[in-house]
Amino acid sequence: MAGLSDDGMIVPPVPAGAGGFGAGDGRLADNLVYFSRVLRRAGLKTGPAAAGDAIAAVDAIGIGSREEFHAALSAVFVRRHEDQPVFDEAFRLFWRSRDLVGKMISMMSPKAADNREREKQKAGATRVSEALTADQPESPNRKKPPEIEVDSRLTTSAGEILKRMDFAQMSAAELAEARRQLMKLALPLDKVATRRFRPSNRPPRIDPRATMRQAMKSGGDLILPRFRERKTAPPPLVVLADISGSMSQYTRIFLHFLHALTERRTRVHTFLFGTRLTNVTRQMRRRDPDEALSGCTDAVRDWSGGTRIGATLAEFNRLWSRRVLGQGAVVLLITDGLEREGVEELEREMDRLHRSCRRLIWLNPLLRFDGFEARARGVRAMLPHVDEFRAVHNLQSLADLAIALSGDHTKAADPRRYIDMRRVT
Repeated sequence: MAGLSDDGMIVPPVPAGAGGFGAGDGRLADNLVYFSRVLRRAGLKTGPAAAGDAIAAVDAIGIGSREEFHAALSAVFVRRHEDQPVFDEAFRLFWRSRDLVGKMISMMSPKAADNREREKQKAGATRVSEALTADQPESPNRKKPPEIEVDSRLTTSAGEILKRMDFAQMSAAELAEARRQLMKLALPLDKVATRRFRPSNRPPRIDPRATMRQAMKSGGDLILPRFRERKTAPPPLVVLADISGSMSQYTRIFLHFLHALTERRTRVHTFLFGTRLTNVTRQMRRRDPDEALSGCTDAVRDWSGGTRIGATLAEFNRLWSRRVLGQGAVVLLITDGLEREGVEELEREMDRLHRSCRRLIWLNPLLRFDGFEARARGVRAMLPHVDEFRAVHNLQSLADLAIALSGDHTKAADPRRYIDMRRVT
């Protein structure tokens, strides 16, 4: 197998155990196998056969331009459209130039301050970077820290701490682990009866048409009753998420949970609002979570800005309620309710939204405080028009929400508790 040429088709050194690589040592096949493993760790569905097909494809086309090499490997490894951004990022990082001399000269040369905006991280870049460094051996000169034995009895595990940790207080590594835990949450299984029927073996609803069709097969000599029952389907789920400055961190994490929900059930509609309403349902249907959230960020113009809850709810009720709130829809409203003006409009639009859906659940991160009271004008205007009032600030609250969406109603989420408390005070 021929090696790569020096026109930008140079690969990084292969980690220990995978063999080295150079322009003339003929280790291209080993690097293709290792590249296949990197793609598998990054989430692409590739097997051992794909590595063999890639070697055969490169052997057939030869080492020409970088574009031809990319097209050949893409045709072998990419089986789903949503995997293309991850493959492109892995190809860019793995098969990059090794112009080390030029890089060292540029690093030693003085540079002016770069005030340009940082390039936006591409979809799948984090997973690809982790996949590339997964097999890197530890440095032999690195001293290992001394081992300390700790008696962990009667202590709280790291998983339990992460479940109850506030999203706003998490580090980057803890946020990444929280996103992975969200993908493992048990998703809701609630279903409602539809107007359509399906065959059933149990009475009491008789299916006249099916009974007559069965009787015609015997010429009417034998008439056996056939039964039917209503079909059940998950109700539509509509999400209205606040992306203002005080809610941005919580909404971004919740979108990961919502993406997993969108993959496993149909009729999930997502709307983001700050000072305006944005429909991001199409972006959330992308299979890759990084690409989906990147699409949402690009579609929204007022992320981490101000908020106008009443005006955006009025826009939703006017333009979208009749389209998406049919067949017993459930609405998740994610906001802190801190509306300073237009409280009358907010109360009117909340009442209309409540009447248009089967169940309205308000998720508020302010409930993380033990002494929360409904004192804000916006909160007082919204509370009488919701069915449940829940927190949305950590993994445990999202796990409770998944249980609630499955039909489990608890008294702890009853908004009347806060309304009665307000009346008493």
